[in-house]
Amino acid sequence: MSQSTARHALPFIQPAQAQKHVTHNEALEQLDLLVQLTVEAFDASTPPGAAEDGQIWALGPAPEGVWNGQGGRLAAWVNGAWIFVTPHMGWRASLGTDLRVWSGSDWRAPDLPDLQNIDGLGIQTNFDATNRLAVASEATLLTHDGAGHQLKINKNEATDTASLLFQTGWSGRAEMGTAGNDGFAIKVSANGSAWHYALLANSTTGALSAPNGLTVTGNISGSAVTQSATDTTPGRLLTTQAGAAQAYRRGNILGTVSQSGGAPTGAVIQRGSNSNGEFVRFADGTQICTHGLNSNSSGEVTWTYPAGFVSSPRVVGTPNSSNPILFAPRFTARTHTSVDMSVFRSNDTRTAVFVETQAIGRWF
Repeated sequence: MSQSTARHALPFIQPAQAQKHVTHNEALEQLDLLVQLTVEAFDASTPPGAAEDGQIWALGPAPEGVWNGQGGRLAAWVNGAWIFVTPHMGWRASLGTDLRVWSGSDWRAPDLPDLQNIDGLGIQTNFDATNRLAVASEATLLTHDGAGHQLKINKNEATDTASLLFQTGWSGRAEMGTAGNDGFAIKVSANGSAWHYALLANSTTGALSAPNGLTVTGNISGSAVTQSATDTTPGRLLTTQAGAAQAYRRGNILGTVSQSGGAPTGAVIQRGSNSNGEFVRFADGTQICTHGLNSNSSGEVTWTYPAGFVSSPRVVGTPNSSNPILFAPRFTARTHTSVDMSVFRSNDTRTAVFVETQAIGRWF
């Protein structure tokens, strides 16, 4: 008959043994240490300065002092002395909530149970039948494993919903995804019950729509908008200052005309006047100047145009007189800014008479 148990080497009371209580107490002492095993430290290497009866340390591979040579064993302080116990594979020991298992060479955290096909998982909160995965945290990180990363949200049928729902106080405020069809949508709500679509993307064509309006504060570019001041390609979105394709309206038909590279950049018609007469400019470059002035019987009278031309214009004049005598105006020294004028009678002499003058040309 063996003198100790097979697993924990607890001493048996032998037949006709004297002082049986000593053997019995030794076995109880070891059971008291090993049942519901708790330790003061794992991988301990230095004995404490003072220990209480029943305290146990799980020693590291090379402990010091009175523990020297007892690496990997359990050191227990009992009745004023150290006793050492060799752990066996699978023994469990805890340090508070830190539970470890003896692997045969060290104390290790136990392997987690298989997480496949579990009912749910709650991290710092509880999951339920709808929310099988629940996380209470300031952030949730999903990162790559050396390449890209996809978050997949799969639905059963097109009429189902696959989306991300943003809530305030458990009340929906914004949602993005495929809700009720396979088109992508972004919608918002102020109260969680009345929803408004902000953007809709057609799953067949990719066309994007904003059913409740759209405000753009930045520039719009790309081949869908006019490319230059002279671009009149059908179907392109007109941008401001698009020149020949500009959408004129009551607010900008009249004003200051201007041009850049031969293309209008301002209003359609500009009218003005000064002491030299009146003028009208058109966006196509045409300019007409008019004035009324008296000729001089002793020489030429210079008319400075109220607005300059790009080159010498055509000038005509009509004498305004009740006298039946035939008058003939003559214009000389024409430039892009002025012209000299005389009026002659039929006898080829200059005369003083009021003349309505007109100059027609281009301002660019």
